[in-house]
Amino acid sequence: MITHQLPRGFTTAILHSDRDGGIEHGALHKPLHLSVAYGYRDARDLAAVFQGRAPGYIYGRQGNPTSAALEAKVTRMEDGVATVTFATGMAAIGAVMLSLLREGDHVVASRFMFGNTISQFNTLAAFGAAVTYVDATDAAEVERALTPATRIVFVETIANPRTQIADLARIGALCAARGLVYVVDNTMTSPWLFRPKAVGASLVVNSLTKYIGGHGNALAGAVTDTGVFDWTRYPNIADSYKGAAPAMWGLTQIRKKGLRDWGATLSAEQAHHIAVGAETLALRMERTCANAQALASFLDGHASVRAVHYPGLPGHPQHALAKALFRAGGGLLSFELDAGIDCFDFLNRLAIVVSSSNLGDNRTLAIPVAHTIFWEIGAAKRAEMGIADQLIRVSVGIEERDDLIADFAQALAP
Repeated sequence: MITHQLPRGFTTAILHSDRDGGIEHGALHKPLHLSVAYGYRDARDLAAVFQGRAPGYIYGRQGNPTSAALEAKVTRMEDGVATVTFATGMAAIGAVMLSLLREGDHVVASRFMFGNTISQFNTLAAFGAAVTYVDATDAAEVERALTPATRIVFVETIANPRTQIADLARIGALCAARGLVYVVDNTMTSPWLFRPKAVGASLVVNSLTKYIGGHGNALAGAVTDTGVFDWTRYPNIADSYKGAAPAMWGLTQIRKKGLRDWGATLSAEQAHHIAVGAETLALRMERTCANAQALASFLDGHASVRAVHYPGLPGHPQHALAKALFRAGGGLLSFELDAGIDCFDFLNRLAIVVSSSNLGDNRTLAIPVAHTIFWEIGAAKRAEMGIADQLIRVSVGIEERDDLIADFAQALAP
């Protein structure tokens, strides 16, 4: 076990975090722990773990040593106090809402959100927790939507697919003043580009499947408590979870009510894949963002492209905000083809880029947004969100920049 540490940078801390806590047999990575149940020689120890009076493991549905090692990594990335991992990012979001809301509560959410998140929130509303969608690029819109029943404000850092950026710092100040839980989905930026704690986020959600894992080979999600929110002010914490330090009340309830009760457990195998992928997050993001900036600039000047949506371009509505908050413009962009170009034919002409719905892969992926991930919401809602039929979303990977630009150039050629 390492007992003395010098200050460490982002990647150094991730690379060595497993060994910092002591690791079996001197392994460099936390080994896979596949057991479902855990035994104790003294039954009193078992009871102490069940009651939260001692650390330990009870049953695989609530986590395992391998997922716990990943949680420690994510906590370091986000500069938080603790993290709970889940089988998917959507499970992580759902766990927050199901654990912390009650019938009659109210949520204010950005209307520029991932389609599945909107679908989940609409389901939530059907069970008695109202959701109001607003233009979160303006904190004043969030403030106007607040009611006495509002408990949570939920935003994404960079919206998928049109790349709108929420007014993150001003919304954070508003939530702090009103005593609201501020949940920020950091998936599109990752902790390398941005730490939501800096703008007062209470909880940070990451789909670990995306940039943190990076390789498109494992599903996972995480909720990190930043330590900013005072859980003694939150009315929906059950008395049974108040035995721990107040800083852990919210996350304890999320682990018990959101993970244990609903069972979206991250397996040891998936946790291992994500943990190994996370080691190169900073290196991959630097390459990805440089590629995205170059590709966006190329598309922005192409005669067959009507519009490009990328925070790194000076013409983006929140370009100045992106420069102030993020290390770079991110790896996600979208663009609209001229009306005379068939979007499917264009995608089929791409030789390197893969037609796929994932994000944050090392490979560059592209998808026709209106016909796939936003098809279910209908034409009227798509129009309201600014999603044109000719919109192509691109998740930029780490290929050579010149190869990517050449691929798009030949696919756009008359």
